[in-house]
Amino acid sequence: MAFIKKNNMASQKKFGVWMDKHAATVIAKDESIQKGDGDILVLAHIVGEKIAPHSSEKTANNHEKMALAKYFKQIASQLQNATFVHITGTGQVQEQFMHYLAETPQFKNTQTVESTSTKMSDEKLIEMMAQKLQ
Repeated sequence: MAFIKKNNMASQKKFGVWMDKHAATVIAKDESIQKGDGDILVLAHIVGEKIAPHSSEKTANNHEKMALAKYFKQIASQLQNATFVHITGTGQVQEQFMHYLAETPQFKNTQTVESTSTKMSDEKLIEMMAQKLQ
């Protein structure tokens, strides 16, 4: 006989993202997975496009904006049916990504939280996100 949780927590999908302007690691805690009580695992490592220098500042700026939007879209594609996303990393890119998610209809009901942290190993990131995604 299968046990079915009656509360909404059973179907919540929680994610953690460590990111800077060039790379991101996506962590998932899916409490609907039958393997255990909210397994946490690394879903993806995403590398943003390197931008070559341009002689025109306007062209460089436009290319950087397009590359950042593509990078955000690649990260967001890993956050299917997210109910909660904790975003951490260096610099201000986390805040930009939070705004991107807020402006994307698929994530309008997703709760987002941000923090600042330095680059860390996958194991350390999983430990950190285990606390943040409870």
